[in-house]
Amino acid sequence: MTIQEKLVASIRDVPDFPKPGILFKDISPIMLDAQLSNEVLDELVNNYKDAQIDAVAGIESRGFLFGYPLAMRLGVPFILIRKQGKLPYKKTSHSYDLEYGSAVIEIHDDAVQAGQRVLIHDDLLATGGSAEAAAALIEKCGGKVAGFNFLVGLSFLNGEIKLIPYTENISSLVTF
Repeated sequence: MTIQEKLVASIRDVPDFPKPGILFKDISPIMLDAQLSNEVLDELVNNYKDAQIDAVAGIESRGFLFGYPLAMRLGVPFILIRKQGKLPYKKTSHSYDLEYGSAVIEIHDDAVQAGQRVLIHDDLLATGGSAEAAAALIEKCGGKVAGFNFLVGLSFLNGEIKLIPYTENISSLVTF
């Protein structure tokens, strides 16, 4: 069985979460399977070990789950991208629009070095808003987006369209 088939078999569909009409793709069953989690990490490492990545940035909070171990296995720094008010040190912020309102994400000022090639990782690509905001934040800090990686991509929402201006290196381990 391929890693994609294993992920499809493990990811749980939760209807009407977080609101009616949404079919939520729950990755928490992956976390309950240590062997599958290691296979996911091995796949990510194989995909990026020769990609000249200088750092991995994870988007709060599920982007931390595999983003941090991926960075450690690649031997590069891990950058936290968090919601406003969660980081304790000097930070740079970026505001972006959501379907119903707006949000702010932040990064520590010393997290990205000028010219650093950063892989942005998150659990899911839906409409692309959070990943696009993370990319803008990385660039605002002087970094370059080397790619985007997601465990799950929801292709019918066309989130890639928002990310292509940063890089065409956009991948998901499994796509629905």
